[in-house]
Amino acid sequence: MKTVSFLWVCLLALTFNACSQGSPNTEYLPQHAAVEATDESDNATIEQAFSAKLSNVQVKGSGVVSKLLPDDNKGSRHQKFLVQISSEQSLLFTHNIDLAPRVPMKVGDKISFNGEYVYNSKGGIIHWTHHAPQQDHESGWIMLDGEQYQ
Repeated sequence: MKTVSFLWVCLLALTFNACSQGSPNTEYLPQHAAVEATDESDNATIEQAFSAKLSNVQVKGSGVVSKLLPDDNKGSRHQKFLVQISSEQSLLFTHNIDLAPRVPMKVGDKISFNGEYVYNSKGGIIHWTHHAPQQDHESGWIMLDGEQYQ
């Protein structure tokens, strides 16, 4: 089984383009991949990236807001919150509110999203949920009640 996992990680690393964008609140990890889910509600790509400990993976997914956190006001301001995507995994979102509007969510709201996944042992971080002002990265977004926040 370890051989299959190792081969899967190697295949991902060789197949997909490396991403050079920095990661929030975490150190760079050696594995980088640009993988995009085909459906905005498909969390399988996120679950695979978590299992393989990959970072800088462009993902689309959905989940339920489980906790609202205080904004991070150091440097660029970020709205922070947790989203449960499965019974086993939740994600920390850092949504840049200097580049995108604040999402008026509450605990229990279902959201969908497009952003960049960064591995951590708690489930992962999603950032880049905003437009790319220099067009040097895929634009991300958060969808709540049919309204897109980018």
